[in-house]
Amino acid sequence: MRIVSLLPSTTEILFGLGAGDDVVGVTFECDHPPQARSRRVVSTSTMPAGLTPAEIDAHVAAALERGEDLYRLDADALADLDADLVVTQDLCAVCAVDVATVDDALAHLGCRADVLTVDPHTLEEVLASVEVVGRAVGRSARAGAWVGALRARVEDVRRRVAAPVGPRPRVVVLEWTDPPFAPGHWIPEMVELAGGSCVLGAAGTVSRRVTWADVEAARPDVVVVAPCGFDRAGAQEQADALVAAGRLPADVLVHAVDADAHWARPGPRLVDGVEELADVLLGWRQGAGASTSSQA
Repeated sequence: MRIVSLLPSTTEILFGLGAGDDVVGVTFECDHPPQARSRRVVSTSTMPAGLTPAEIDAHVAAALERGEDLYRLDADALADLDADLVVTQDLCAVCAVDVATVDDALAHLGCRADVLTVDPHTLEEVLASVEVVGRAVGRSARAGAWVGALRARVEDVRRRVAAPVGPRPRVVVLEWTDPPFAPGHWIPEMVELAGGSCVLGAAGTVSRRVTWADVEAARPDVVVVAPCGFDRAGAQEQADALVAAGRLPADVLVHAVDADAHWARPGPRLVDGVEELADVLLGWRQGAGASTSSQA
């Protein structure tokens, strides 16, 4: 089977299932595992390099208003690869090439490749998508075992945070920082699993633009900086800038994460993000509990 993956998350899943040798085409964002970098790139961004978060937001908003694509699909490369299976999404036009663009390109090329659309909105749907991809590439048993192990890790976190070690912290996750965006899809669920209360955003819905006044009014104990498209270093830089500018409420714990690896992409490493946040929030809860005891 010759597979083209148009999502970093499904590229990761395919390699994790042992189908990496069958992957012949990827996107410019497919960077995990490192071997994915050696595959032919068939999708690139139309966004100029070097933009600030505010400039990126303005560019995306303007492009969507004009009905322009944010990603460029290389139809010639797609034709050369003679794919049997193309994996894409219909979840977010900002995140990757959508299925309509792929269908149009394949029809234009006369390509008979099957198209698998992956559209998870919750953590459970993300885990289920591993099994969907596994069935599509003939690796159902391996996918089932992998998902079973991931679910066991989630349950372990659930047990750890259930212990009465202080109050559950109020958590604001920033999916973007300029302007601020509250999270949707699986991220609020990740916060709840990790032992926090996600006070902006709703699970299973789209992320939404908010104001700094909204962030202040949410009275967060912890702010997680998780800008989509950025690694931990990039998120830390933005977190530092927010603190320096006085954008965040005083006396909150600010934690920057590797958004690409563990938060924004709907892949198996979301479980790593839940585990990491659980450790952070348990530390906060223990400190808050000790503070409460001493005051009493």
